[in-house]
This record gives sequence, C-alpha cells and structure tokens, in this order.
Amino acid sequence: MSATLSAPVNRARTTEAVALADGKYLYGIIDAPAPATFDVPAIGGRGDEVHTITLGRLAAVVSNSPRIEYDNSRRNMLAHTRVLEQVMARHTLLPVCFGTVGSDAAVITEKILHERRDELLGLLEQMRGRAELGLKASWREEVVFEEVLAENPGIRKLRDSLVGRSPDKSHYERIQLGEQIGQALERKRREDEQRVLDRVRAFVHKSRLNKVIGDRMVINAAFLVDTALEAQLDASIRAMDEEWGARLSFKYVGPVPPYNFVTITIHW
Repeated sequence: MSATLSAPVNRARTTEAVALADGKYLYGIIDAPAPATFDVPAIGGRGDEVHTITLGRLAAVVSNSPRIEYDNSRRNMLAHTRVLEQVMARHTLLPVCFGTVGSDAAVITEKILHERRDELLGLLEQMRGRAELGLKASWREEVVFEEVLAENPGIRKLRDSLVGRSPDKSHYERIQLGEQIGQALERKRREDEQRVLDRVRAFVHKSRLNKVIGDRMVINAAFLVDTALEAQLDASIRAMDEEWGARLSFKYVGPVPPYNFVTITIHW
C-alpha cells in the first residue's frame, strides 16, 4: 500500500520534473527527541541518508526520495525492511506502510507528528519492550499421510480398494478419497495448531494467526512477545522441535518489524 502527496507545483516546471522532485520516503515512527541518522542504505539506491524528522518526543524515520510510486519489487521491499531492522536495533518502532512518500519535512511534521501525536505515543507505549517473532510449522508429508491412514481405517480401506483400478472406472471413488483425506488433514491441522499454541501461550503477549499456505503447513503465526520472555519462548520452540521434529518442521524468525500488530497508514 502506498500514500503519495503531491505538493503545489511551479507552472514553469514540466510534469516529469514535478514527479521526480525530492520528497521524503517514510519508513516508521520512533520515540527519539534528538535528531538521528542510521547507517543503512535508503530505498532507491541513490545513496540517500536515512535520518529523522523530530517534533518533541516523536520522530519520523525518512530518506530523501523522488515523489514516485514504488514497485513492491524484492529489491525495494528488502531495502525498506533493512532500514526498519536497523532502526529496531536502537528504538521502539511503529512501521509505516511500504511506499509512503510525503512532499517535505514540514508536511510530515504537521500531518503525522503533530496531528497524530497522542495516537502514536500511545502505540509506541504498547510496543515498548516487546518484539514480533514469527513461527511456521509444516508436516513432513510422508509421516502425516501415514498418520491419516493409521487413524482412519475407512480411508485406508478406500485407498486400498483403488489399487489396480483404472482412473476412468474409479473416478468418483478417487474424488471421495481426496475429500476424506482433506477433511482428516484439516482436523489434524487444527489439533496440531492448538498443541503449538498451548506450548507458547505463557510467553506470548499477543498472537496473530495468518493464513496457512499449502496442504502441509500447520500454523503460520506471529507473536508479540515481551523481550524479557523471548529466551523462554525460544526454549519452548526448541523443545517442540526436539520432541516433534520427526513429524513437524519449524521455521522461527525474528525479531522482525511488528507489522502484524501495528502498521501506520498515512492518508495525506
């Protein structure tokens, strides 16, 4: 998502010149009253400095940028994310939607830091001392299929009855088998998802369950965690991996920008 502000233009300038005039690309909001810079490449590959615009306790993390609409290419998304990661290492962060460009520092100061001051300070307080971590778990395909057959004699019997029969003559039975396997997998997915959540619940401030991708994924979760409990969450996930690793593979990432719990959208 992007929000682009077009400033009033000088009639003597061409449309192209106006489009490429420098604005401010906005990465996020932090609590930092003193001006700051960050040693990380800005989006756009021009060598612009990542710096802050401050008003009281609030600061917007920005870099100079043409007033253009940024494609959500891998290169641009990585540049945006790397800035956020660098900022997170030093400050509590409220990420701003990718592709947000304002016309100048004065507009950002007035429209965001001044007009939304109380909202932003409140959100920063909610995020203070917390981090987002992501967890995905997926079945090992050969294991879960054997579990389905072992737990569902009717599915095994139907599967065995199709051995040696031509697809043309067993079309509807094969559809029925696929539906029954799908239903059994969904039941197992819900059960395994709940087992994972039960194991981490004590260490998590908030959870968000995102859509699972494909038939093998059991859980696609984001956790907002107090940094004081992060080591305990790490240990819990390591224990699950050791205990269930023969049937589940785990992917655990973070800390990452807290997109799943707060993302600032700017409407100029």
